[in-house]
Amino acid sequence: MKKVFFLFCFCSLALMVFAEKKAGKPEKLDFKTGIERVDEFFNLFKGKRIGLITNQTGIDSLGRSSIEILYEKTNLKALFSPEHGIRGNAREGAGISNTVDKKTGLTVYSLYGKTKRPTKEMLQEIDVLCFDIQDVGARFYTYIYTMAYAMEACARDGKTFVVFDRPNPINGINVEGNILEEEFKSFTGYFPIVQRHGMTVGELALMFNKEFKIGCNLKIIPMQGWKREDYFEDLNLMWVPPSPNIPTADTALVYSGFCIFEGVNISVGRGTTMPFKYIGAPYIDAEALAEALNALKLDGVFFRSAYFTPSLSVYKEELCEGVQIIVRNKNKFLPVKAAIAVMYTIREMYPDKFKINNYPAELCGLNLLSGTNKLSSKSLSLDDYFKFIEKDEKKFLKMREKYLMY
Repeated sequence: MKKVFFLFCFCSLALMVFAEKKAGKPEKLDFKTGIERVDEFFNLFKGKRIGLITNQTGIDSLGRSSIEILYEKTNLKALFSPEHGIRGNAREGAGISNTVDKKTGLTVYSLYGKTKRPTKEMLQEIDVLCFDIQDVGARFYTYIYTMAYAMEACARDGKTFVVFDRPNPINGINVEGNILEEEFKSFTGYFPIVQRHGMTVGELALMFNKEFKIGCNLKIIPMQGWKREDYFEDLNLMWVPPSPNIPTADTALVYSGFCIFEGVNISVGRGTTMPFKYIGAPYIDAEALAEALNALKLDGVFFRSAYFTPSLSVYKEELCEGVQIIVRNKNKFLPVKAAIAVMYTIREMYPDKFKINNYPAELCGLNLLSGTNKLSSKSLSLDDYFKFIEKDEKKFLKMREKYLMY
């Protein structure tokens, strides 16, 4: 009887494994982030004084922080915090002060306060400056420019810069959007790349260093077992919100397109349970907008009429009508094009109420986020705008080829 029972269990398990493989679920037991390979690359750290730029997302697959790992294995001398702070406890845009890390007693230098760049004084007792932060795959996410500024500081002071690579959570294949134009360069767009770049932070570092001539002594500790088609949820990793309004990995996909709405008088759902999945304003008719957007038949997405009252940010404590963005097929959904199509539609439906914040200032938020003034100036039809970004996508795909590591 026992033999029959064990045989039944074995067969059931085999069928489950077969079904999982047939369903296309990837096996990721061999996947490792860069920080989990520190021992393999220990020659980079042996006998060196180490600094670390990180935040709450710098963890291994067991949830141990990069701070803890490097403090245990290396001569970790100082920490550096980006926007939102080293533990992610500050709101967007809030200045961060220098502090002391409670657990290690190390100084935490702010790179999002009076200065966004490591100073000579910050780096004087460091030989190697490391970076380990989870990016979200969008041009306007500031962590990648904290990395770029730190690389420039290392080039200035002759320090080695090490990137512990992490996955692009919205895959490493899809590339979307126009290339940032030089006149709209800012901390939300420092280099001429597209809106959804499809690269890891390590690959971006390689591009920044060579293509845009930073020229620091750069070392990348690569991931193991990552495939370009992977989304974050395909991996054996814990999602830690990299900022307060990216609570889930799938939020990052929508954010990569719809963050441009931060530049207009529309709520993106900050102060709700659905940031970036809600788009709305008091002047919008939810049912009419949902009907108009679904009539566009955009791939992989459905727009459901929604009603929400933000507890903070734009339209705080005001009832907003709009839509919930429901991604039905993430492989077909094109968030950048979808966001542009939604903006064009709202602008046409509410020409007297839709406003661009601080427009016509050339450096208004919409221009900085979109990396061009073609969206704010209404100089192109929607079809022509799509052709404009498709042309830039081809240019960027060609440029990035030589920096892809996986």
